[in-house]
Amino acid sequence: MPFSTSAVSRRELLAGAPALALGQGSSQPLNVVLMMADDLGYECLGCNGGTSYRTPNLDKFARSGVRFTHAYAQPLCTPTRIQLMTGQLNFRNYKSFGVMEPKERTFGHMMQRHGYKTAIAGKWQLYSYDGPGSKYRGTGKLPKDGGFDEYMLWHDGHTEVKGSRYADPVINDNGKMRKDVKGKYGPDLFSDYLIRFMERNKDRPFFAYYPMALTHGPFNATPWSKDWAKGDRLKDDPKYFGDMVEYLDYDTGRVLDAIDRLGIASRTLVLFFSDNGSPPEVASNMGSLRIPGGKRFTTEAGMHVPMLARLRGSSPEGKVCPDLIDSTDFLPTMCEATGAKWFDGLPLDGRSFLPQVRGQKGNPRESIFAHFDPHPSCKADVPGTRFAWDHRWKLYMDGRMFDLKNDMFEKSPLPAKHVESTVARGKLQKVLDQWAKAHPAKFNKYEPDGRPAY
Repeated sequence: MPFSTSAVSRRELLAGAPALALGQGSSQPLNVVLMMADDLGYECLGCNGGTSYRTPNLDKFARSGVRFTHAYAQPLCTPTRIQLMTGQLNFRNYKSFGVMEPKERTFGHMMQRHGYKTAIAGKWQLYSYDGPGSKYRGTGKLPKDGGFDEYMLWHDGHTEVKGSRYADPVINDNGKMRKDVKGKYGPDLFSDYLIRFMERNKDRPFFAYYPMALTHGPFNATPWSKDWAKGDRLKDDPKYFGDMVEYLDYDTGRVLDAIDRLGIASRTLVLFFSDNGSPPEVASNMGSLRIPGGKRFTTEAGMHVPMLARLRGSSPEGKVCPDLIDSTDFLPTMCEATGAKWFDGLPLDGRSFLPQVRGQKGNPRESIFAHFDPHPSCKADVPGTRFAWDHRWKLYMDGRMFDLKNDMFEKSPLPAKHVESTVARGKLQKVLDQWAKAHPAKFNKYEPDGRPAY
């Protein structure tokens, strides 16, 4: 790894891991439950200061554990999912939107090898997103090869036949399409599935990954919406976004309640994250501040996401942690929490935040580096770029620098000779230079016809 602020060696990562792998007062290994919302910005949660939606379960989650105030994802779903599942920055293994390389190793494979029972439910979208004619058609990873013993997933195959993820959902249940979905709601089925998985495996170590369908468009009615009973349940209207946020909160609460009911909370590390900011069709309030959804863009609105963590009996209740967290950090954290080892020869670009979950100082980042190429295989309406940032300052590879404290929407680049930012510019430039030296930036290897991605 080229520099210590964005990477950790495998030896450093695993040192002492077995000693931390047990639950509080337990002889059993820690379980891991990772829930990831789809298109949910930081501003949507009440515990983060959001005032547009009711999120009582997520707010309770925050009070029972640690709330991270500076967690970041890539501004688009597949780039984040690849980083989350492999612990690697996108330039290493992200080739095309909606595609994971067939031979790629994931945290599912790692946990299987470590003796854990593994399951995934929710959104897949890692196989053959492109339509006929693309060289990436049929080249991604199928759910059965993803490292999970059990799965129930939406969008497991070709993109043009993905169907609904909400009302009357199209769901692949361990290789068979569900036939009993009429009148049912996808998020209910996904959470039911993972709860049953936890019930069956409560006496053995397990890893449950819940890449949630909510709150991604289409913006459809939920079972709590006024017109669910008699309206068009597949009508796409941003007015339903608030209902979707609140149903996601309910869905999360169901999973947390099941963990408590099963008596495994003291040996289950629960993590909540989001794959990117809110969609651009909506705007949400944080008091008097109006925040438009920034998905697809590399601003705070596109990348700053909610993050909560809980390990009952080990996490300080109501702790607020300001440390910088990146999507590559989850896999190293799982390694340290469980004693699992990543695969020899494969890099890890993140660092564990498990000490912070336990209320300790840990080894917090000084900055985060991002390589963002929204659709490497064809033309995209958002250009690829690289950038690095800390709690206040953000520097792009083209020299643009922003003061996030006073310009969170990145409207006014600072002049090169801006005195207050001089030290920060130098530090962040070193980050960019070190990664450029190790892995030069390459973007947008278009298909021959240069067709747009969106």
